Amino acid sequence: MKKTLSVVLGLSLMLVTLFGMTALADDEIVIGFSMDNLRLERWQHDRDIFVKRAEELGAKVLVQSANSDDMLQVSQAENLITQGVDVLVVLPHNGKIMGSIVEEAHKNGVPVLAYDRLLMDCDLDYYISFDNVRVGELQAQYLVDKKPEGNYFLLGGSPTDNNAKLFRQGQMNVLQPYIDEGKIKIVGDQWAKDWLPQEAMKIIENALTANNNNIDVVVASNDSTAGGTIQALADQNLDGKVLVSGQDADLAACQRIVEGTQTMTVYKPIHLLATRAAEVAVAMAKGEEIDTEGKTVNNGKIDVPSILLTPIQVDKENMVDTVIADGFHTMEEVYKNVPKDEWPKQ
Repeated sequence: MKKTLSVVLGLSLMLVTLFGMTALADDEIVIGFSMDNLRLERWQHDRDIFVKRAEELGAKVLVQSANSDDMLQVSQAENLITQGVDVLVVLPHNGKIMGSIVEEAHKNGVPVLAYDRLLMDCDLDYYISFDNVRVGELQAQYLVDKKPEGNYFLLGGSPTDNNAKLFRQGQMNVLQPYIDEGKIKIVGDQWAKDWLPQEAMKIIENALTANNNNIDVVVASNDSTAGGTIQALADQNLDGKVLVSGQDADLAACQRIVEGTQTMTVYKPIHLLATRAAEVAVAMAKGEEIDTEGKTVNNGKIDVPSILLTPIQVDKENMVDTVIADGFHTMEEVYKNVPKDEWPKQ
C-alpha cells in the first residue's frame, strides 16, 4: 500500500512539474521575424542584434528569410502566425504585397510591427525605421556641397521598396533647386532591382556609354548599388573621379570611402534600430502602448504610429568618430587596404 501510494505521489509530482513547465513555456513571448532576405550584410547585422536583445528580454525569436520572393514571404509569415507567435515583425520585400498579412495577423490576435520598410494599405500597428526622407537629403546635400554643378545620374533602389521612393524624395528636395537653375543636369534616372550590385553595374555601364563617360556624380541610394556603380566606373578608370553616394555603412563601402573610390555613406546606427525594435516587439506582445512622440507615417490607408531614428552622414573625415567609435566596424577592418602609416590616430 505504501509502495502504491509512493508511486501515485510520484506520478502526481511529475504531472505538476510537467504542467508547470508547460505553463512556463506558454508564458514565453515568441516573436516572428519575417525578413526580405539575408543576402545583404546589412540585414545580417539587424537580425543578430534584434535576436540578442529580444533574448535578453526573455523572448524567443523565430526568423524566416524569403530571399526576396514575395509569395514565399507571405507563406512564411502565415506560417509564423499559425505557429502562434505573440507579435509579428515584418521587413518586407514588397510593402504593398506584405501589407495583406496584417489583416490575417489581426484575425489571430497578433499585432504587427513593420521593420525599416513600411507595410502599405493596411491597418498596421507600428512602424520603426530611420527618417528615410532625411537619408536622401543627406546623400544629395553632401554631393552638391562637393559638386554644385555638373551631370548627375540618379540610381534608385528597388522599385518595390517604399523606402527607395522616400530616399528619392529626400534627394530631390535638395537637387530640384539646382536643376531648376540649370546648374545640375540629370542625365539618367533608373532603379536597381532588389538593390543588387550587378543590376547597378549594368545600369551605370549603359549610362556611361550613353553619355560618353561624361557623368560627374552618381546619386546611388545605398552601398550595394554604390558598389556596382564603382565597378562600372573602374572599368573606365573613373573610380575615385566620379562622386558616388551610398547608405548603410557596409564594410566594403567604408573600405571604399577610406580608399577614395566611394564619396560617402549614410550610417544608420543599426544597433539602435534593432535594439529598439526588439524592445517594442516585446512591449507589443505584452499589450503595452508604445510612445512614438506623436510621429506617424501614412501608408496609403492610415497614419501609422512610427518611431523614426536619426541617420548620420559619414565620409573619410568622420569615419573613426562614427562607424568605428560605435564598434560597427573595427579600424583594422575598415583600413585593411590602407598602409598602416596612413591610418588616422584614435
